[in-house]
Amino acid sequence: MKLTREMVNELDEFLMSEESPEDCMQLSDLDGFLTGIVVGPELIMPSEWTPFIWKDGGPSFKDTEQAERIMEIIMARYNEIISLLDDEASSFEPIVYSGPDGNVIAADWAEGFMDAFSFRVDAWEPLLNDHDKSYMMGPIMALVHDRDGEAFIDGSPDELMKIREESTEVLPHAIKEIHDFWKKRRSPSNDNVQTFGKKVGRNEPCPCGSGKKYKRCCGGN
Repeated sequence: MKLTREMVNELDEFLMSEESPEDCMQLSDLDGFLTGIVVGPELIMPSEWTPFIWKDGGPSFKDTEQAERIMEIIMARYNEIISLLDDEASSFEPIVYSGPDGNVIAADWAEGFMDAFSFRVDAWEPLLNDHDKSYMMGPIMALVHDRDGEAFIDGSPDELMKIREESTEVLPHAIKEIHDFWKKRRSPSNDNVQTFGKKVGRNEPCPCGSGKKYKRCCGGN
């Protein structure tokens, strides 16, 4: 399924609706999360990472069709990220917000990426410990904060603002480099495009990733 702007808007509206958990991921951090899953050192199956999107339980899909539609859109973006990054002339662009002044805000996207990073922290060590390659994570680390809300990098407010602006600009290039770094180290079986589009039976696992049967989860709403 080819992702369209209308599909992205549809997903955005659903994530902001009352049908989604209050603290679930929004569009930009979800995009960063999907990107982190795609470019990481190991293949992580959707059954493991989809529950993390919703954070608190799961969405209240109206019916099977809506559940399938939302998950199809999410997987369409996931597969689009793979396709764009596999292309040598990559045209990958993160989905980020713009402030009232027109400035691009990529902090949410970077936080989502780091959520994906947290799934396989130890597996990322070869990149982090490679003195010639660890710079690839720099633009992402410049955009995130620790649990106390403090920046991971030092500098005055003006310096931090400039660094974050520059980091946002080079983010697509950094992601492409990270993707290429791990792709060379993964086995071919770890590069499979994932699909999500078959009809869900009432006794099959729910598309939201809760681990419950559909009839006991979103199918019962």
